Amino acid sequence: MITLHKTIEFQETYPLDRIGGKKEELLFFDIETTGFSGEYSTLYLIGCVYYRNDCWNLIQWFADTLASEQELLITFFDFLKDFSMVIHFNGDGFDLPYLLKRCHAHGLPYDFSRVESFDIYRKIRPYRDLLGLPSMKQKSIEAFLKIERKDLYSGGQLIEVYKDYLMTHETFLFDLLILHNEDDLKGMPLILPILNYPDFLEKEFFVENQELISQPDIFGREHRSLNLICKNGFSVPVGFTRSNSIVSLEANRESLSITIDLFEGELKYFYSDYKNYYYLIYEDKAIHKSVAEYVDKEARKKATAKTCYNRQSGLYLPQFSPLWSPGLQFEHKDKITYVPYEESLFQDREKASLYIRNVLSNIYR
Repeated sequence: MITLHKTIEFQETYPLDRIGGKKEELLFFDIETTGFSGEYSTLYLIGCVYYRNDCWNLIQWFADTLASEQELLITFFDFLKDFSMVIHFNGDGFDLPYLLKRCHAHGLPYDFSRVESFDIYRKIRPYRDLLGLPSMKQKSIEAFLKIERKDLYSGGQLIEVYKDYLMTHETFLFDLLILHNEDDLKGMPLILPILNYPDFLEKEFFVENQELISQPDIFGREHRSLNLICKNGFSVPVGFTRSNSIVSLEANRESLSITIDLFEGELKYFYSDYKNYYYLIYEDKAIHKSVAEYVDKEARKKATAKTCYNRQSGLYLPQFSPLWSPGLQFEHKDKITYVPYEESLFQDREKASLYIRNVLSNIYR
Protein backbone atom coordinates (compact mmCIF):
# COMPACT_ATOMS: atom_id res chain seq x y z
CA MET A 1 0.00 0.00 0.00
CA ILE A 2 1.20 3.51 -0.84
CA THR A 3 0.28 6.45 1.42
CA LEU A 4 0.41 10.03 0.15
CA HIS A 5 -0.07 13.09 2.35
CA LYS A 6 0.15 16.81 1.72
CA THR A 7 -1.44 20.07 2.78
CA ILE A 8 -3.77 21.82 0.35
CA GLU A 9 -5.18 25.34 0.11
CA PHE A 10 -8.66 26.40 -0.80
CA GLN A 11 -11.07 29.10 0.26
CA GLU A 12 -13.81 28.07 2.65
CA THR A 13 -16.69 29.36 0.58
CA TYR A 14 -19.47 27.81 2.68
CA PRO A 15 -20.04 28.00 6.46
CA LEU A 16 -19.08 24.52 7.64
CA ASP A 17 -20.98 24.97 10.89
CA ARG A 18 -24.19 24.69 8.84
CA ILE A 19 -23.18 21.10 8.08
CA GLY A 20 -22.02 19.92 11.49
CA GLY A 21 -19.82 20.80 14.40
CA LYS A 22 -16.24 21.98 14.32
CA LYS A 23 -14.41 21.58 11.05
CA GLU A 24 -11.82 19.38 12.79
CA GLU A 25 -14.61 16.79 13.13
CA LEU A 26 -15.43 16.70 9.41
CA LEU A 27 -13.91 14.18 7.00
CA PHE A 28 -14.40 14.52 3.26
CA PHE A 29 -13.72 11.25 1.49
CA ASP A 30 -13.95 9.55 -1.90
CA ILE A 31 -13.10 6.08 -3.17
CA GLU A 32 -11.98 4.53 -6.45
CA THR A 33 -12.95 0.99 -7.41
CA THR A 34 -12.70 -1.45 -10.29
CA GLY A 35 -16.49 -1.67 -10.65
CA PHE A 36 -19.88 -0.87 -9.17
CA SER A 37 -20.48 -4.15 -7.34
CA GLY A 38 -19.00 -4.58 -3.88
CA GLU A 39 -19.17 -8.35 -4.36
CA TYR A 40 -17.40 -8.62 -7.71
CA SER A 41 -14.94 -5.72 -7.85
CA THR A 42 -12.21 -4.31 -5.62
CA LEU A 43 -11.25 -1.08 -3.91
CA TYR A 44 -7.95 0.44 -4.96
CA LEU A 45 -7.90 4.01 -3.60
CA ILE A 46 -9.34 5.96 -0.67
CA GLY A 47 -8.73 9.67 -0.35
CA CYS A 48 -9.65 12.08 2.44
CA VAL A 49 -9.56 15.81 3.06
CA TYR A 50 -9.57 17.01 6.66
CA TYR A 51 -8.58 19.99 8.81
CA ARG A 52 -5.69 19.72 11.26
CA ASN A 53 -2.98 22.04 12.58
CA ASP A 54 -4.67 25.13 11.15
CA CYS A 55 -4.63 23.85 7.60
CA TRP A 56 -6.41 21.49 5.22
CA ASN A 57 -4.79 18.14 4.52
CA LEU A 58 -5.11 15.56 1.76
CA ILE A 59 -4.31 11.93 2.46
CA GLN A 60 -4.61 9.03 -0.02
CA TRP A 61 -4.14 5.30 0.43
CA PHE A 62 -3.44 3.45 -2.80
CA ALA A 63 -3.47 -0.31 -3.38
CA ASP A 64 -0.37 -0.92 -5.45
CA THR A 65 -1.26 -4.62 -5.43
CA LEU A 66 -4.62 -6.41 -5.23
CA ALA A 67 -3.51 -7.86 -1.89
CA SER A 68 -3.35 -4.33 -0.42
CA GLU A 69 -7.13 -3.87 -0.32
CA GLN A 70 -7.55 -5.21 3.20
CA GLU A 71 -4.81 -2.92 4.49
CA LEU A 72 -6.57 0.04 2.85
CA LEU A 73 -9.79 -0.78 4.68
CA ILE A 74 -8.12 -1.28 8.06
CA THR A 75 -6.13 1.97 7.72
CA PHE A 76 -9.14 4.01 6.65
CA PHE A 77 -11.47 2.84 9.42
CA ASP A 78 -8.77 3.34 12.01
CA PHE A 79 -8.31 6.90 10.69
CA LEU A 80 -12.08 7.45 10.77
CA LYS A 81 -12.20 7.13 14.58
CA ASP A 82 -11.02 10.73 14.97
CA PHE A 83 -14.03 12.21 13.13
CA SER A 84 -17.75 12.56 13.84
CA MET A 85 -19.05 13.19 10.31
CA VAL A 86 -18.17 11.95 6.83
CA ILE A 87 -18.96 14.23 3.88
CA HIS A 88 -19.19 12.80 0.40
CA PHE A 89 -20.84 13.04 -2.98
CA ASN A 90 -23.42 10.26 -3.47
CA GLY A 91 -21.64 8.22 -0.82
CA ASP A 92 -24.94 7.08 0.70
CA GLY A 93 -25.78 5.49 -2.62
CA PHE A 94 -22.35 4.04 -3.45
CA ASP A 95 -19.24 4.64 -1.33
CA LEU A 96 -20.55 3.65 2.10
CA PRO A 97 -22.38 0.46 1.07
CA TYR A 98 -19.45 -0.50 -1.17
CA LEU A 99 -16.94 -0.21 1.68
CA LEU A 100 -19.18 -2.26 3.95
CA LYS A 101 -19.41 -5.02 1.35
CA ARG A 102 -15.62 -5.09 0.96
CA CYS A 103 -15.24 -5.25 4.75
CA HIS A 104 -17.64 -8.19 4.80
CA ALA A 105 -15.64 -9.88 2.04
CA HIS A 106 -12.49 -9.65 4.21
CA GLY A 107 -14.26 -10.53 7.46
CA LEU A 108 -13.61 -7.06 8.91
CA PRO A 109 -16.06 -5.81 11.59
CA TYR A 110 -16.19 -2.16 10.54
CA ASP A 111 -19.22 0.07 9.98
CA PHE A 112 -20.21 3.75 9.96
CA SER A 113 -22.41 3.67 13.08
CA ARG A 114 -20.13 6.06 14.99
CA VAL A 115 -20.23 8.83 12.41
CA GLU A 116 -22.93 10.94 10.81
CA SER A 117 -23.20 10.90 7.03
CA PHE A 118 -23.69 14.06 4.95
CA ASP A 119 -24.37 13.46 1.26
CA ILE A 120 -23.98 16.57 -0.93
CA TYR A 121 -25.68 14.76 -3.82
CA ARG A 122 -28.83 13.97 -1.85
CA LYS A 123 -29.03 17.49 -0.46
CA ILE A 124 -28.97 19.15 -3.86
CA ARG A 125 -30.79 16.48 -5.94
CA PRO A 126 -34.32 17.99 -5.51
CA TYR A 127 -33.12 21.23 -7.11
CA ARG A 128 -31.49 19.82 -10.23
CA ASP A 129 -34.20 20.99 -12.65
CA LEU A 130 -34.59 24.36 -10.98
CA LEU A 131 -30.86 25.06 -11.33
CA GLY A 132 -30.75 23.67 -14.87
CA LEU A 133 -28.04 21.11 -14.10
CA PRO A 134 -27.51 18.81 -17.12
CA SER A 135 -26.68 15.94 -14.76
CA MET A 136 -25.97 15.30 -11.10
CA LYS A 137 -22.34 14.35 -11.65
CA GLN A 138 -19.78 16.22 -9.57
CA LYS A 139 -18.24 17.68 -12.71
CA SER A 140 -21.62 19.20 -13.71
CA ILE A 141 -21.92 20.93 -10.36
CA GLU A 142 -18.33 22.16 -10.63
CA ALA A 143 -19.11 23.60 -14.07
CA PHE A 144 -22.25 25.31 -12.72
CA LEU A 145 -20.17 26.94 -9.98
CA LYS A 146 -17.43 27.80 -12.53
CA ILE A 147 -14.79 25.60 -10.87
CA GLU A 148 -11.89 24.49 -13.09
CA ARG A 149 -10.85 20.85 -13.13
CA LYS A 150 -7.56 19.44 -14.44
CA ASP A 151 -8.62 15.79 -14.56
CA LEU A 152 -10.08 14.76 -17.93
CA TYR A 153 -11.03 11.17 -17.07
CA SER A 154 -14.00 9.54 -15.36
CA GLY A 155 -13.72 6.87 -12.68
CA GLY A 156 -14.98 4.28 -15.15
CA GLN A 157 -12.31 5.13 -17.71
CA LEU A 158 -9.58 4.76 -15.08
CA ILE A 159 -10.47 1.14 -14.27
CA GLU A 160 -8.42 0.01 -17.28
CA VAL A 161 -5.65 2.41 -16.27
CA TYR A 162 -5.47 0.73 -12.87
CA LYS A 163 -5.35 -2.72 -14.47
CA ASP A 164 -2.48 -1.56 -16.67
CA TYR A 165 -0.73 -0.12 -13.61
CA LEU A 166 -0.89 -3.47 -11.78
CA MET A 167 0.99 -5.05 -14.67
CA THR A 168 3.54 -2.30 -15.37
CA HIS A 169 3.73 -0.02 -12.29
CA GLU A 170 4.37 2.85 -14.67
CA THR A 171 4.64 6.22 -12.88
CA PHE A 172 2.48 8.13 -15.36
CA LEU A 173 -0.38 5.64 -14.82
CA PHE A 174 -0.07 6.07 -11.07
CA ASP A 175 -0.17 9.84 -11.49
CA LEU A 176 -3.39 9.65 -13.55
CA LEU A 177 -5.11 7.58 -10.85
CA ILE A 178 -3.98 9.82 -8.01
CA LEU A 179 -4.86 13.03 -9.87
CA HIS A 180 -8.44 11.94 -10.53
CA ASN A 181 -9.07 11.14 -6.87
CA GLU A 182 -7.24 14.27 -5.74
CA ASP A 183 -9.35 16.49 -7.99
CA ASP A 184 -12.54 14.85 -6.77
CA LEU A 185 -11.47 15.51 -3.18
CA LYS A 186 -10.33 19.08 -3.83
CA GLY A 187 -13.52 19.66 -5.76
CA MET A 188 -15.74 18.37 -2.99
CA PRO A 189 -15.09 21.22 -0.52
CA LEU A 190 -15.13 23.66 -3.44
CA ILE A 191 -18.63 22.53 -4.50
CA LEU A 192 -19.99 23.13 -1.01
CA PRO A 193 -21.36 26.53 -2.17
CA ILE A 194 -23.99 24.46 -4.01
CA LEU A 195 -25.50 23.92 -0.55
CA ASN A 196 -26.39 27.61 -0.50
CA TYR A 197 -29.26 26.73 -2.84
CA PRO A 198 -31.21 24.46 -0.47
CA ASP A 199 -30.37 26.93 2.32
CA PHE A 200 -31.76 29.79 0.21
CA LEU A 201 -34.81 27.93 -1.11
CA GLU A 202 -35.84 26.12 2.06
CA LYS A 203 -35.75 29.04 4.48
CA GLU A 204 -38.71 31.35 5.07
CA PHE A 205 -38.86 34.35 2.73
CA PHE A 206 -40.33 37.75 3.47
CA VAL A 207 -41.60 40.21 0.86
CA GLU A 208 -39.38 43.27 0.79
CA ASN A 209 -41.19 44.99 -2.06
CA GLN A 210 -44.11 44.43 -4.42
CA GLU A 211 -44.88 46.19 -7.67
CA LEU A 212 -47.77 45.96 -10.09
CA ILE A 213 -46.43 45.82 -13.65
CA SER A 214 -48.46 46.64 -16.75
CA GLN A 215 -47.24 45.79 -20.24
CA PRO A 216 -48.79 44.86 -23.61
CA ASP A 217 -49.17 41.21 -24.59
CA ILE A 218 -48.51 39.87 -28.12
CA PHE A 219 -51.91 41.22 -29.22
CA GLY A 220 -51.22 44.72 -27.88
CA ARG A 221 -53.60 44.36 -24.95
CA GLU A 222 -52.49 45.57 -21.53
CA HIS A 223 -51.55 42.69 -19.26
CA ARG A 224 -50.78 43.07 -15.58
CA SER A 225 -48.43 41.04 -13.43
CA LEU A 226 -47.12 41.26 -9.91
CA ASN A 227 -43.43 41.41 -9.07
CA LEU A 228 -42.34 40.40 -5.57
CA ILE A 229 -38.82 41.03 -4.29
CA CYS A 230 -38.14 38.49 -1.54
CA LYS A 231 -35.29 37.91 0.90
CA ASN A 232 -34.51 35.61 3.81
CA GLY A 233 -30.96 36.44 4.88
CA PHE A 234 -29.34 33.79 2.65
CA SER A 235 -27.75 34.18 -0.77
CA VAL A 236 -26.68 32.15 -3.81
CA PRO A 237 -23.22 32.27 -5.45
CA VAL A 238 -24.49 31.96 -9.04
CA GLY A 239 -27.85 33.36 -10.11
CA PHE A 240 -30.51 31.35 -11.92
CA THR A 241 -33.85 31.89 -13.65
CA ARG A 242 -36.80 29.56 -14.15
CA SER A 243 -40.34 30.02 -15.38
CA ASN A 244 -43.56 28.28 -16.31
CA SER A 245 -46.80 29.52 -17.84
CA ILE A 246 -47.76 31.56 -14.76
CA VAL A 247 -44.63 32.37 -12.74
CA SER A 248 -41.04 33.37 -13.44
CA LEU A 249 -38.21 33.36 -10.90
CA GLU A 250 -34.88 35.13 -10.88
CA ALA A 251 -32.45 34.53 -8.04
CA ASN A 252 -29.49 36.88 -7.75
CA ARG A 253 -27.31 36.85 -4.64
CA GLU A 254 -29.58 37.58 -1.66
CA SER A 255 -32.73 38.46 -3.66
CA LEU A 256 -35.44 36.29 -5.19
CA SER A 257 -37.56 38.11 -7.76
CA ILE A 258 -40.92 36.46 -8.46
CA THR A 259 -43.12 37.69 -11.30
CA ILE A 260 -46.66 36.30 -11.30
CA ASP A 261 -49.16 36.72 -14.12
CA LEU A 262 -52.42 38.17 -12.81
CA PHE A 263 -55.75 37.34 -14.37
CA GLU A 264 -58.10 40.18 -15.24
CA GLY A 265 -61.61 39.17 -16.17
CA GLU A 266 -64.43 36.94 -15.00
CA LEU A 267 -64.11 33.93 -12.71
CA LYS A 268 -66.51 31.69 -10.82
CA TYR A 269 -67.05 31.39 -7.10
CA PHE A 270 -68.39 27.90 -6.34
CA TYR A 271 -70.70 27.38 -3.37
CA SER A 272 -69.86 24.22 -1.42
CA ASP A 273 -73.45 23.42 -0.31
CA TYR A 274 -74.78 23.03 -3.85
CA LYS A 275 -77.79 20.98 -2.71
CA ASN A 276 -79.30 24.18 -1.32
CA TYR A 277 -79.02 26.02 -4.65
CA TYR A 278 -80.69 26.20 -8.02
CA TYR A 279 -78.94 26.97 -11.29
CA LEU A 280 -80.53 29.69 -13.40
CA ILE A 281 -80.27 28.46 -16.97
CA TYR A 282 -80.53 31.80 -18.77
CA GLU A 283 -78.51 33.86 -16.31
CA ASP A 284 -75.72 31.28 -15.89
CA LYS A 285 -75.49 31.52 -12.12
CA ALA A 286 -76.75 29.80 -8.98
CA ILE A 287 -79.06 31.23 -6.32
CA HIS A 288 -80.19 29.88 -2.98
CA LYS A 289 -83.34 27.75 -3.03
CA SER A 290 -85.11 30.21 -0.73
CA VAL A 291 -84.94 32.75 -3.55
CA ALA A 292 -85.18 30.34 -6.47
CA GLU A 293 -88.77 29.39 -5.59
CA TYR A 294 -89.83 32.74 -7.07
CA VAL A 295 -88.18 31.92 -10.41
CA ASP A 296 -90.08 30.22 -13.22
CA LYS A 297 -89.46 26.46 -13.06
CA GLU A 298 -88.53 26.37 -16.75
CA ALA A 299 -85.70 28.81 -16.07
CA ARG A 300 -84.10 26.91 -13.19
CA LYS A 301 -82.88 23.47 -12.25
CA LYS A 302 -81.23 21.93 -9.22
CA ALA A 303 -77.59 22.94 -9.04
CA THR A 304 -74.74 20.45 -9.16
CA ALA A 305 -71.23 20.92 -7.83
CA LYS A 306 -70.21 22.07 -11.33
CA THR A 307 -73.04 24.59 -11.81
CA CYS A 308 -73.30 26.02 -8.29
CA TYR A 309 -71.42 29.26 -8.85
CA ASN A 310 -71.62 33.00 -9.09
CA ARG A 311 -69.57 34.95 -11.62
CA GLN A 312 -67.36 37.85 -10.57
CA SER A 313 -65.04 40.18 -12.46
CA GLY A 314 -61.82 41.72 -11.22
CA LEU A 315 -58.04 41.50 -11.05
CA TYR A 316 -56.96 38.19 -9.53
CA LEU A 317 -53.86 36.61 -8.04
CA PRO A 318 -53.37 32.86 -8.63
CA GLN A 319 -52.74 30.73 -5.56
CA PHE A 320 -51.47 27.16 -5.65
CA SER A 321 -53.03 26.14 -2.35
CA PRO A 322 -55.95 27.82 -0.56
CA LEU A 323 -54.42 30.58 1.58
CA TRP A 324 -56.86 33.44 1.08
CA SER A 325 -60.63 33.32 0.74
CA PRO A 326 -62.79 33.52 -1.21
CA GLY A 327 -61.03 31.43 -3.84
CA LEU A 328 -62.40 31.66 -7.37
CA GLN A 329 -61.81 29.30 -10.30
CA PHE A 330 -62.25 28.97 -14.03
CA GLU A 331 -63.99 25.64 -13.56
CA HIS A 332 -64.94 23.38 -10.68
CA LYS A 333 -62.04 21.30 -9.29
CA ASP A 334 -59.33 23.40 -10.97
CA LYS A 335 -56.19 23.00 -8.90
CA ILE A 336 -55.32 26.70 -9.08
CA THR A 337 -57.66 29.14 -7.38
CA TYR A 338 -57.67 32.94 -7.58
CA VAL A 339 -58.21 35.71 -5.06
CA PRO A 340 -58.89 39.40 -5.74
CA TYR A 341 -55.49 41.08 -5.77
CA GLU A 342 -54.88 43.69 -3.11
CA GLU A 343 -51.54 45.02 -1.93
CA SER A 344 -52.57 44.25 1.64
CA LEU A 345 -52.51 40.49 0.94
CA PHE A 346 -48.77 40.38 1.55
CA GLN A 347 -48.86 42.37 4.76
CA ASP A 348 -49.63 39.11 6.55
CA ARG A 349 -46.03 37.88 6.80
CA GLU A 350 -46.96 34.28 7.56
CA LYS A 351 -49.32 33.94 4.60
CA ALA A 352 -46.90 35.79 2.35
CA SER A 353 -44.16 33.32 3.28
CA LEU A 354 -46.48 30.36 2.64
CA TYR A 355 -47.46 31.83 -0.72
CA ILE A 356 -43.82 32.11 -1.79
CA ARG A 357 -43.22 28.54 -0.64
CA ASN A 358 -46.17 27.36 -2.75
CA VAL A 359 -44.89 29.28 -5.78
CA LEU A 360 -41.46 27.63 -5.46
CA SER A 361 -43.01 24.18 -5.05
CA ASN A 362 -45.14 24.74 -8.15
CA ILE A 363 -42.23 25.73 -10.35
CA TYR A 364 -39.73 22.97 -9.47
CA ARG A 365 -41.86 20.01 -8.43
